[in-house]
This record gives sequence, C-alpha cells and structure tokens, in this order.
Amino acid sequence: MRNVHPDADGVFRVVAQQKNGSVPIGASLTATEDARSWLSPSGDFAFGFQRIRGKDNYVLSIWYDKIPDKTIIWYPQGNPMVSRGSKVELINGRGLVLSDPQGTDIWISSPISNLAYAVMNDTGNFELFDSDSRKIWESFSFPADTMLPTQIMKRGGVINSQKSETNFTGGRFQLRLLPDGNLVLNSRDIRSNYPNTAYYISGTYDPSNSTNSGDQLMFDATGYMYILRRNGQRFDLTPNDALPSGDYYHRATLNFDGVFAQYYHPKNSAGNTSWSVPWLVPGNICRDIVGERGSGACGFNNVCSLNGASRPNCECPPGLPLLDPSDPYGDCKLNFTPSCNEDEPYYKEDLDFMEFTDVDWPGTGTTYVIIDSINTQECKDSCLHDCSCAMAIHDGDKCHKKRLPLSNGWTNESLSLKAFLKYRKGELPRVSFPQFPGKKKNQKTLITIISALLGSSVFVNVIFIGVICLGFFLNYQRKAKNHYPNTKSVNTNLPHFTYRELVEATNVFKEELGKGAFGIVYKDERPSWKKRRHLALGIAKGLAYLHEECSTQIIHCDIKPQNILLDEYYNAKISDFGLAKLLIRNQSRTNTGIRGTKGYVAPEWFRNTPVTTKVDVYSFGVLILEIISCRKSVKENESGNDYGAILTDWAWDCYEERILDTLVGNDLEALDDYKNLTTFVMVGLWCVQENPSLRPTMRNVIQMLDGVVEVSEPPCPFPLSVTIS
Repeated sequence: MRNVHPDADGVFRVVAQQKNGSVPIGASLTATEDARSWLSPSGDFAFGFQRIRGKDNYVLSIWYDKIPDKTIIWYPQGNPMVSRGSKVELINGRGLVLSDPQGTDIWISSPISNLAYAVMNDTGNFELFDSDSRKIWESFSFPADTMLPTQIMKRGGVINSQKSETNFTGGRFQLRLLPDGNLVLNSRDIRSNYPNTAYYISGTYDPSNSTNSGDQLMFDATGYMYILRRNGQRFDLTPNDALPSGDYYHRATLNFDGVFAQYYHPKNSAGNTSWSVPWLVPGNICRDIVGERGSGACGFNNVCSLNGASRPNCECPPGLPLLDPSDPYGDCKLNFTPSCNEDEPYYKEDLDFMEFTDVDWPGTGTTYVIIDSINTQECKDSCLHDCSCAMAIHDGDKCHKKRLPLSNGWTNESLSLKAFLKYRKGELPRVSFPQFPGKKKNQKTLITIISALLGSSVFVNVIFIGVICLGFFLNYQRKAKNHYPNTKSVNTNLPHFTYRELVEATNVFKEELGKGAFGIVYKDERPSWKKRRHLALGIAKGLAYLHEECSTQIIHCDIKPQNILLDEYYNAKISDFGLAKLLIRNQSRTNTGIRGTKGYVAPEWFRNTPVTTKVDVYSFGVLILEIISCRKSVKENESGNDYGAILTDWAWDCYEERILDTLVGNDLEALDDYKNLTTFVMVGLWCVQENPSLRPTMRNVIQMLDGVVEVSEPPCPFPLSVTIS
C-alpha cells in the first residue's frame, strides 16, 4: 500500500508502507532530525539518512537499527554527506536518486528503464529489481568501508576508508584484492587515487602455480572471513574458534585510521554492549606502514603511537600545531621552512633544534643523505649548515638528514636514537619539549629532583628559591624590553616580521594596494602554482561550509580577493561578512538589493530576481580565474585595446582556443601541471555561467578540484553576449 503526502514545498509524493522490506517506485525519504527509514523485514538493518555527530549534515546510509550506536555499514561513494532537506527517491528510468534541497542531483545508483521496486534485506544488502523480479543493482556490489556476511570481493575489488570518524568522503586507506590474488592494505594519494606501498600483504599469490593464488575474498554466513584460492582451497583470515557461538552481528571494516578489523556484537544485548574484535591487520600500523610515499598512519610531521586496542593515536610534536584542529590524525604544520633561495639567506646563529628521543620519522622518501661514522654533535652541525636539512636523526653512528614534510612518524620506548628538528629562534617558545612517549618517565624524574631538593639542607633550598626568583625577574625584564613603551602587553599568536623581511617580501615596498586606518597594504612576490591551487581549494571549502554546513545557511555576497585572508601557510580565511545574507531554515533563495563589488557580481543581481548561494559561486568563479592568471577581474588597458580587459571573457577565449599558456603568462610550473590547470580553468568557467542553474554547488566545485568528479566541457558562460555580437 502507498499513501500520498505533501512535502514542505507543496509537492505530493509517495510515502511507502513497507512490507517485507519492499520499497515501491516513487517512495522517498528526506534528511531531517526525525527522518523515517526503510527497514529490513527483521528490523535489523535500516536504509535512510543519519545525522553526522556534531554537525548539521546527514549521510545517506545503511546501518544496524537495533544497536544503540546505529553503526553505519554502507554509504554511496563520492557524495555521501548532504545538508538538511536533501532527498532520496526511487524513480523509474533513473534508479535510486539522491538530490540536494534545491533539487540538484548529487548521486544516482544507475539508470534503470524498467525499475519496479527495491528491497532492504536482512543481510544488509539494498537491492533494486526490474519488472521481472531480476536484481539489477545492489549495495553489496558497491561497498563503502565495510563488508558483511555473504558479501564477496572479487579480484580487482577495492574498498576505501572514511576520511575521519565524522567525514564519510573517501579517506587515505584502501583494501584491495589484487589481480594476482594478494589481499593488500595500502595508503593512497586521495587526489589521484594512486596507491602507495602496501603495508599488509596476505601472501596468497603463488608465481609458480597460479591455481594456488587467491581468487575471492569471502565472508561467509557464519562470520568467518577467508581468501578462496583458484583451486578451491581456503586461506583463513579469521582465526579458528575466534568467534563465539550464538546470535551475533558480524562486520569487517577498514577504519579511517588504516586498520582492517573484524567485529562481532550480540544481537539481543542489554545496554550499550560494544563491538568485540577477534582479529585485525596490521598488528602495529605505526611501524608496518613505513614506505617511500605517503605520510604514514598519521599525517605529515605527526607522530603515531599504538594504543591498547592496537589502533593508532596521533600527536603533533610540541610547538607544531595541527593544520586542521578538527583532525588529530592529519598534518602538523611547521613554523619554519628552511630555504635554499639565494635571495633569502638564513643565518645559523638564528637557528636552533628541538630534540626528541624515542621518536623516528623513517620515511625513506624524505631522507636525502645518510652519513656514516658520525657522532651526535657532528650530525647536528651537518644539518645546521645545510639549508635543505629540516631534521637530523642520529641512530648509532649514522646521521639521516631529512627534508620536509616528515613522514611515517612513530614512537616507541625501544628506539635508541635522537631526532633534531631545526627551527628559527623566536618562532617557537623556549620551553622544554617533552619526550615521546615517556612523559610519565619525565614526570617521575622531575618529582625525584624536587624531592631531593626539598630533602636537602635549608641553605640549599634558599639558594634554589633565589635562583627561581632571579629567573622570573630576568624573564620579566626581557619581556618588558620586547614591547613598545607606554602600551599594554597583549598575548597573541600572530607572527612577527623584521623590517628586513618586509622589505624583501614587498620588493622594497614597490607596489601599494591601498590604505586603511591601520596603515598601508603592499603587494607580495606572484605565489607558486602549488600555493595557488591550495588557496583556491581552501576558499572553496570555506564557501561550502557557509552554504551547506552551517546551522544557518549564509550567502556571503561579497567574495573578492580583498576579503580573503591568508595565514603563513596560505590557508584561506573568508572575512568581512558585512554584506552577508542569512537564510532561514528551508529557505533556498532571498530577495535583497544589489550587493557585492564590481567585477565579481553575478548577473542575477541586476534582474530583480531572488538570489541564491549561486551568487557566491559566480564570485568564486571570477576569483579562481584571478588566482590562475594572477591578474585582476577587470584590467585597465592603457593602449586602448579592450581585448582581454574582462577576465571572464579572456579566460573563455584562451580556453576555447586552447592557449592556456597565454592565460597563465607562460607560468612553467602551472604548464607542467597541465591537467590540473585545465581542470581549474574549466571549473572557473562553469562557476561564471550566466544561468545560475548551470553553476555547480561549492561542494561539487571541491569534488571537481580534488579530482573526485570528472569535469565536463563548459559551455560559453555568456551565450547572450555572444549572440548579440
């Protein structure tokens, strides 16, 4: 049976009355706080939208519905996370369709001309059937990060991890059954999907006898996993007798931290019983993942240690904060990057080292020199006088000199080596840096010293207290000298620059951009193509957050270079929300007067029509074309020749005539990365389409820039202008 109910927009849609897990054509679900779901006959599994913990986003998914934590076991690859009000619908001729609140398609299962119904079954598999009851699509064939009993992976099969616990986009790790029959775990480059060196190999490839090699990864109905060889023999993964008898749920998940583990959970448990782990690989991911490429179990410059559950913990070294504070497994940023540019000399007296024990960054890709028969001081001196050297690791009588970024960092008390990280004095606080992982050992040593002092004579204690007081006094005097007179001291983490550094950065204050109440703004030396790519992606992510991830949707209305702030690592921060427009819940467009800055204003502002977030997309399109070409959106040409005066027009001409070298001013670095250059230009041209409906969302922009979604050929952005001319 089916009932018909109106949506919030007044459109009547079919609401399924489920029977035996069956879902009829026309049935739909909407991402809301109290969203319904499609249940399997037993009620064990549910298909629908789950809200992501701590966010106002949702993920289309399949989960265990009877377990309190609602463990997710499937989600569509590529575009799983959506905003409130998004919808999934079963449509004949199209399949299972996921769309955003504006009705734009985000994900489609597969086009199906004679789709009849769908079934959420008790194995956790969501299936689509045609009018002859033939199965024509199933979620088991497109796994996310989890396998379930009765699910099979064939040779060439792959699953990707999540990016983090709350980010369901594709992460850094893969489980693959290679064509040769080996089951492997490897990290990957997310942008290119290029696999790095495997850190787990099953050993089920036999070069001397192909019939003895692996053929399928099996997860049988009893909960045991094994690799089925081509000769029919088994290579067991789940240890014998590792699973309890009784009624249990079973799953095997490639976790976001790169550990592949099998889990079981009692079906009829009282309270919040957790999942148990009968086996996992690798045994020590911190140590086993070391390779030439990739950052390791943790991000670049990060340090991995193993917890009691054989899962990695990641911790940035003191003074090196996380690049993304919300991702402890991500990269740690350094406050000093050694430079070998002759125009930017450094002085060894300005440098110092942070010292670590029981820590190593053994990534071979970052080691460029190994010196034998050398002591610790000689190792440090060698790094000090080498502008390419960011870290020196002294192990025995060997000195390993490393470049940035550091990879595969891990810690263990059994390591007998010392690591020295070079930094510029004044950029990091002069504190005693704790050792990894022996913090308790250091604390115990400190307690012992204090106890010994307190147990000594009164005379010694008086001297000790006097030394401390003198130290505080000198420190106070030093701080007082470092501040301007007659001003109050303000604690800040803003970087400080010497006059010499400012002279060099601005080419002796050559070009003035403008003046304000706080002083004059001067233009910096063109950024590298790599930095420009990073900048464009950062701005896109900031806008996507405003448009889709904020609890209240925000249209900025004035995206332009002057409103983009950069930190020292070229991380973009969107600023100046003076013209911003808030959208109330379930509102996708608004009426307001013209807002913005000449050269960045979308055409719909002048048509007296409601505006949407697509006005920011247009402004971003102009901005990304500026970032690519390193020129203004509107250029005043003193020669009187108007060709190329409007950046969007000129960019289209350069793209259409395939002369992108002209657009980037023969920037060799950009031209060497021609594929990405073309992608970025195409994205910019899609964003500046006169028709707002043709512009992508900022989430789509990120996916295109990241290479997750292929970019199609853009049409002429201004067909009306072309027709008139």
